[in-house]
Amino acid sequence: MNVISMNAICSLATEAVLASERAINDRWNKGDVDGALEAYSEDVTYFDPLTERRLEGREAVGAYFREFFQGKLNILRNELPNPQVIVSDGGDMAVVHYNLVNIVPDGTGGEKVGTPWNSTQVYRLIDGAWRVVHVNWSFTRHPAALQGLMT
Repeated sequence: MNVISMNAICSLATEAVLASERAINDRWNKGDVDGALEAYSEDVTYFDPLTERRLEGREAVGAYFREFFQGKLNILRNELPNPQVIVSDGGDMAVVHYNLVNIVPDGTGGEKVGTPWNSTQVYRLIDGAWRVVHVNWSFTRHPAALQGLMT
């Protein structure tokens, strides 16, 4: 593959992966967990600070999402500052990572910044569509985590 065509592949992959992340987050903000599940591969693996262990497979992740998150979120909007997408040399895998800043209601009719997150997701091109094959969410400089490191 020449440099020009690889650059084009990387650009298209980056656009597709970031569009997928924004679409997932737009639906998630409204408590709709299916936006994420529809983007996940059947064999997706998943971690976040609330999981006891790695979840394996879309079915297990779906059960977790429905128990803990479906219909329970109230995120007004979010921002993905500094996203980075790294595309494999073969053009069939991509890693995206970004900080997620959620804007939530402040309880008085206004808005405030919610808990900030770090996200790393691995995408694989499967049958012509970019699918999430691994997800890892972590807190960004969470006070409890910082305190735990200091004691």
